[in-house]
Amino acid sequence: MTRRWMWVFALLLVLALAVAGCGGQAEQATQAPEQPKAEVTEAPKAEATEATSNGLPDLGGRVVTVAVENAYPPFNFIDKETGEPKGWDYDAVREICRRINCVPEFKEAAWDGIFEAMAAGEYDVLADGVTYTEERDKVVDFSIPYVTIGQVLLVRSDCGKPDIEAFKADANKLVGTQIGTTNEIVAKEHFPEDRIKSFETFDAAILALLAGDVDGVVIDNVTALGYMKEHPDKLKILGQLTSDEKLAFVFPPGSDLIEPWNAALKSMMEDGTLDELNRKWGLVVDTQE
Repeated sequence: MTRRWMWVFALLLVLALAVAGCGGQAEQATQAPEQPKAEVTEAPKAEATEATSNGLPDLGGRVVTVAVENAYPPFNFIDKETGEPKGWDYDAVREICRRINCVPEFKEAAWDGIFEAMAAGEYDVLADGVTYTEERDKVVDFSIPYVTIGQVLLVRSDCGKPDIEAFKADANKLVGTQIGTTNEIVAKEHFPEDRIKSFETFDAAILALLAGDVDGVVIDNVTALGYMKEHPDKLKILGQLTSDEKLAFVFPPGSDLIEPWNAALKSMMEDGTLDELNRKWGLVVDTQE
């Protein structure tokens, strides 16, 4: 082999070694273990509610959807003269939101299926004179009670003066109530089912009573007085059926509104505002004749 070829061979050998060295480095780089990624942590979030100037939780102007029937006086109804919605629910909810800095958005909703809608979170709050029961508490959550009421039998003013026991004993007497309510439960406790007519709304039950299609309506005492004001001299309370039902606001399960809502209610109890509202709308009444 000449020197010239020896030199060429040596050059090729050097180049081959260099390429092999680069290939080894690339393979080593791909096989090297990955470096642990830096742990990503979010900055701590601010509390959902801070304190307002009155020491209550501050919802920061949050919009709260409030379900009402607009057919359950004195809790919620449409004023016949003005066409505007009115009632205890409107006054109480607005006062609660004033205290905890939220904005109520009232939405009319049918009673039938309302607990399923609340459980699904379709509304933030149900304000409709709702009675607390253990059965309902399995599906939705409740606020603290804002009043304790009873149920009565509402009849037409021209029905004479039978006592409630005589009314119960008369097999020809029919009673109306609203479907899916504790009033319907109480009606079934006091009357045979074949004498009970359940309506979609209490408005329909009251119209049936006025028309003579039923002879009485099982209804909350405060709501009975509300309808008596709407129909002066046409209705009267015959007697009391229960006296220990607690009314409360309803929330979807686990709602973060319950705690601030309760705080506002407690403050209204402490400063007398709740008692004033209850008396204004007749939630504190004596139905004994």
